[in-house]
Amino acid sequence: MTRTLAIGDIHGCINALQTLERFVGFNRADTIVTLGDYVDRGPDSCAVIDWLIQAQSKLSLKALRGNHDIMMLDSRTKPDCMRDWMAAGGESTLRSYSPFDGDAGSLVDIPDSHWDFLEQLLPYYESETHFFVHANAVPDIPLAEQPAFYLYWQDFGDPCRHDCGKIMVCGHTTQKSGIPRSNGDAVCIDTFAYGDGWLSCMDVGTGTVWQSNENGDTRELQLNENGIAT
Repeated sequence: MTRTLAIGDIHGCINALQTLERFVGFNRADTIVTLGDYVDRGPDSCAVIDWLIQAQSKLSLKALRGNHDIMMLDSRTKPDCMRDWMAAGGESTLRSYSPFDGDAGSLVDIPDSHWDFLEQLLPYYESETHFFVHANAVPDIPLAEQPAFYLYWQDFGDPCRHDCGKIMVCGHTTQKSGIPRSNGDAVCIDTFAYGDGWLSCMDVGTGTVWQSNENGDTRELQLNENGIAT
């Protein structure tokens, strides 16, 4: 059966990601949309990027760009961006690339293949019934013309249905309850993987949500027609 699966903000949580892979049973028939923010805050951003690069060769992966991924890229050429990135969790990312335990790491430790992956991330993705962005979208502006601030930085709020008629699936705005947030027109599945919450994967066709955490725990939820998880 063909599924379109959206995965929320991973933030370096490789154990949760690998547990989710086994729990959901990703396969070649699935379209897997990762919503960005692969790096920062969690323990092993390097391993997460490795997983995503390998997944591109064996799965139908649509990897979107998040604001933390943008900060990491910008840090190469803009000193002020490097400061902002470090303040937003970049220190944990650099440590994950260090060849020595306990070392702070540096940009030179990051392989070209990882920079190439980050540079090729998508701004959005569309299926027949849904569209996927990292943060948000202006409802009356076509997806191809969305302002960058909305795509990567705007909080979820209470968005209305986009003019295209499709339901928006996004991350970015952390749901510290660990429960996806939906208003019927949009759903946010950033459920605080790097904190005390969960990494979420949603089948947009059925509303099934599988979750895992860094401890290897799993659970399954169902979004009903009112957007409430049960």
